[in-house]
Amino acid sequence: MLNFPLWKKTLVGIVCLLSVLYAVPNFMPTGTFAGVPSWLPGKTVNLGLDLQGGAHLLFKVETEQVLKERMENVVAEMRVTLRQERLRYSGLGVRNNSAMVTLRDASQSDRFRELIREIDNRLLIDEVSEGSFALSLSEQDLKAEVDNAVAQSIEVIRRRIDEDGTKEPVIQRQGEDRILVQVPGAEDTEEVKRKVGKTAKMTFQMVDVRNSLSDAIAGRVPPGSVLLPSIEEDENGNPVQMYLVEKRVRVSGEHLTGASSSFDQANRPAVSFQFDAVGGRKFGKVTTENVGFPFAIVLDGKVISAPEIQSPIVGGSGIITGNFTVAETNELSLLLRAGALPAPLIILEERSVGPGLGQDSIDAGTVASVIGLIGVIIFMAASYGLFGLLANVALIFNISLIIAALSTLQATLTLPGIAGIVLTIGMAVDANVLIFERIREEFKSGQKIGTAIEAGYKRALTTIVDSNLTTLIAAILLFAFGAGPIKGFAVTLSIGILTSMFTAIMVTRFLVVTWYTKKKPKTLPI
Repeated sequence: MLNFPLWKKTLVGIVCLLSVLYAVPNFMPTGTFAGVPSWLPGKTVNLGLDLQGGAHLLFKVETEQVLKERMENVVAEMRVTLRQERLRYSGLGVRNNSAMVTLRDASQSDRFRELIREIDNRLLIDEVSEGSFALSLSEQDLKAEVDNAVAQSIEVIRRRIDEDGTKEPVIQRQGEDRILVQVPGAEDTEEVKRKVGKTAKMTFQMVDVRNSLSDAIAGRVPPGSVLLPSIEEDENGNPVQMYLVEKRVRVSGEHLTGASSSFDQANRPAVSFQFDAVGGRKFGKVTTENVGFPFAIVLDGKVISAPEIQSPIVGGSGIITGNFTVAETNELSLLLRAGALPAPLIILEERSVGPGLGQDSIDAGTVASVIGLIGVIIFMAASYGLFGLLANVALIFNISLIIAALSTLQATLTLPGIAGIVLTIGMAVDANVLIFERIREEFKSGQKIGTAIEAGYKRALTTIVDSNLTTLIAAILLFAFGAGPIKGFAVTLSIGILTSMFTAIMVTRFLVVTWYTKKKPKTLPI
């Protein structure tokens, strides 16, 4: 234990030096490190909404669109099923959140009911007149659809704004169909709106080559198809091209498992994507059956591209090309990774929000931290003399490591996070207390100083690891299942536990071994 290898000394020195370098920007004037590469020291700790304010947005989920799409999917399934079963029909469409259809032969009504139950047994079948049916959802199912849409929207918004889980935005439901979004430190509400408000609903559909595009543009759109604009627009804001696309969705974006910015073979910005097992099978099947036909990639009702299928694509992955910039591919990748919103969002309220607690809380937290630090320093120096002073030096590096870690991870510091730091300061010397008491006991039992120091570190190590590991598990669970302020507390507590173990086991041991090697003392200064 007293044989401290050179590589360990070097490691401890480098870590402590880096902690100071990465913590220093937090105490420098704003803009001092502007333009510094992201991997160099220069980042500062993000303050939470309660400490610095941010963007406040109130959205309304267009639940009517969810219900309409739900019934349009039913209509699409009915169209395919009725054609396969050779049941002639007319008037198939969606009206007032109901799917309407009239059978040419009313005697086939019983068979029709059986087919509808196979499509969705939750549908209410109302025969408004002989052979004419209205299919709808019950009030309970309608409410469930709305609740699911709002809950899914909240989760998608959270993933878009806080993909790594460290920014701690406030995202909560208000009323039946409204979502409040507050983002700490967001000065540009347009960027937040762009990330949140885009539906990012991607579908893969076949281009309708059996019917005339010119007739569709003239207003004669055939049943089962839809006229969609290209995502590219001219200088007047008009789409540069129109596409006649089948309404039937062959593969939906819900099967996407990953998306990333990349480049195509011509070195143009593109987006690579991957499907799950189900999506991969569907994608492989449709590309196998339609070689030589154009396949439209549709995003929010606009066609990104419609390439011709050259050969079956069975690997469960693909690439989206278009006139993208690198920034656009990065944003599109983020939106696809986060998932599509189940319905469009309407902005009802938009404003900047001031800090809920503000500078007074920062000052109070700083004072509490300083008082706690001074108290710990005095206690350790009074109780353990020189060893206590060495533990205090390690404590300073511990605080530096916490600040450096928060800055590097760009984690958001809230008032509960400050409480976590204050708690860490109090807990940081626990390991040193255990070690020093062990050393004192060994020395009193007749051991030499070197042997006592070695035995103290060795015997206390298991207890230190066990106690800190259980606390770390609790902090991880708080982060995994908590939200908002709880996560902020869990982040600082987790980082504090890890840095405390490093400083207690490595830094103080390095200082104690260095002192013992140079001084060769005869008595223990505890």
